[in-house]
Amino acid sequence: MVKKLRVGIVFGGRSGEHEVSLAGAASVLAAIDRSRFEVVPIGIARDGRWLVGGDPLRALGEEAARRTLGSAGAEAATKRELLERAAAVDAGTALARMESSESLPSDLRASLDVVLIMLHGPQGEDGTIQGLLELAGIPYSGAGVLASAVGMDKGAMKDMFRAHGLPVVDYAVVRRHDWERDRQAVEREVAREIGFPCFVKPANLGSSVGISKV
Repeated sequence: MVKKLRVGIVFGGRSGEHEVSLAGAASVLAAIDRSRFEVVPIGIARDGRWLVGGDPLRALGEEAARRTLGSAGAEAATKRELLERAAAVDAGTALARMESSESLPSDLRASLDVVLIMLHGPQGEDGTIQGLLELAGIPYSGAGVLASAVGMDKGAMKDMFRAHGLPVVDYAVVRRHDWERDRQAVEREVAREIGFPCFVKPANLGSSVGISKV
C-alpha cells in the first residue's frame, strides 16, 4: 500500500485578510483527494496562536463570525459571506488545541511532507512563514522567502520592476510617518507625481482590502 503524502494546510493568520484565508482553505479542504493525501489542518488565530488537531477551520470561523457580528458595510458583508463558505466544510470533529505563537507546533515539525500555505497578507505571503518553514526543513507551496517579501510590498515590487525595465504605471509611495507629520505635503506630492483622482492601496495587503478612490 502506497503511503499517503502528509499535507499540512495552514490558514487564518494575523492579517486583515484572515477571512479570505479561511474561505480559501475551505475550498482546498473540500476538493483535496483524501485517498492520496493525509490532510493536517493548521489554523493560526489573529493573536498568533496555532490551532492543531480537531477542526481549526471551524474554530477560527466561529471566532471571526463573533467579531463581525453587528458590523455594517460592504466589507463586513463580504467577510460574513467568506465565513459562511468556511463554515460549510467539516474538517474534523474534535476541539482544536491551542499552542503558543513562538514556533511551529512541535508535533508537526518532523511529520509533515509538505505545507500548503493558504495564508494571505502580512505574516503569510511576505516571507515570514516561508522562512520559518525553511528553518524547519519542511517543503512548502508558493514562492520562496525573497520573492514573497518583495512581492508582498507593492512599493518594493514596483521599484524592482522599474529597475529591470518593465512597464509600470505611475505611483507614489506614502509612508505612515510622513502622512501623520504633514498630510498637506503628502497631498501636494501625490498631486505632482500622479495627480487626482487616484486609487489608494495598502502596500502590503491584497484581496482588494483597504482600497479607496480619492
